[in-house]
Amino acid sequence: MSKSAQILHEVAITAIIHRGPKYLIIQRSRSKKRFPTKWTVPGGKLETSDYTSLPKDTKDYWYNVLEKTLRREVKEEVGIEIKDVEYLTSLATVHQDGAPSLVISCLAKYKKGKVKLQPEEADDFAWVTLKEARKYDLIDGIYEELVMAERKLSGKSAIWKR
Repeated sequence: MSKSAQILHEVAITAIIHRGPKYLIIQRSRSKKRFPTKWTVPGGKLETSDYTSLPKDTKDYWYNVLEKTLRREVKEEVGIEIKDVEYLTSLATVHQDGAPSLVISCLAKYKKGKVKLQPEEADDFAWVTLKEARKYDLIDGIYEELVMAERKLSGKSAIWKR
């Protein structure tokens, strides 16, 4: 590794939550630093306390950290429970403030609960079909992730592409 290589990334995980033929999308709060008022899917950042506060699963490691983080973030952000979390895709970016991010996008089934938004996180929500999602001002790339989810749910190959 070169001396100039940066190792530390912000790690986030998101959920494309489906309930029947519809997907949950949320409108980011106006007060958000990144992508205010844009529509996206629920999720959030991995915090070290997501695993360090728990006993290790083996002598040295915690397992299923991302899945546990995603369940926590979805419950906090939109008030519902999810199940059957599956990897969908990942993306990386360097934000305008210089912070590098790695985002892991997952597909998950709605389990239970009524959507109740955390005000500092989201201003609105909608359960939408893929066709309806086109009418929303989505963060760049989210529509293609919804397409991937739809393909995966119908048993087809799901590779991100535009």
